[in-house]
Amino acid sequence: MLVTCLDLEGVLFPEVWINVAEKTGIKDLRLTTRDIADYDQLMQYRLGIIEKNNLTLTDIQETIATMRPFPGAVEFLDWLRDLGQVIILSDTFEEFAKPIMKMLKMPTIFCHSLGVDDRGIITSYHLRLDDAKKKAVQALRQLNFKIIAAGDSFNDISMLKEADFGAFYCPPTEIAAKFPELPVTNNYEELKKTFSDYLAG
Repeated sequence: MLVTCLDLEGVLFPEVWINVAEKTGIKDLRLTTRDIADYDQLMQYRLGIIEKNNLTLTDIQETIATMRPFPGAVEFLDWLRDLGQVIILSDTFEEFAKPIMKMLKMPTIFCHSLGVDDRGIITSYHLRLDDAKKKAVQALRQLNFKIIAAGDSFNDISMLKEADFGAFYCPPTEIAAKFPELPVTNNYEELKKTFSDYLAG
């Protein structure tokens, strides 16, 4: 049986932190896993900015409520569901993901969680596991699922390499250049064809 594992932000949905940066005017929040490969370094950087600016979880959730999936994302997920199961493997957080999953017709998501103080300020984050995307794919393969995967950032590389077949979706040129063994797709039709060609193999 086939399982498709997808990153969320940059593949199906815009980057939350970039949109928060634009809404709040806090430019330093524009950095993502496309810019900083070390996830803990990135999150510690974000937590410092949040504390400095008294940015609350509610502020971020209000931004998410104004956002929408990429055009064609829901239809792409419908196409994948005809092939098998779909699991979103994301380094986002449960507190961000719930409304996004509703927009995407409730696919399964494995992600992390946040610590929030009594002011509503995000003070910490809690990883489900280190390198959770890779470990999720490993576990699924041990259950004898065939895994295809797509992502766009540094934190997706181990997932893409661990899958039976992995492909980039709209990655920055500099990231794709570092991993020339991974095919690059630039829209959902290209990704469909790349997946279909592999499965027809």
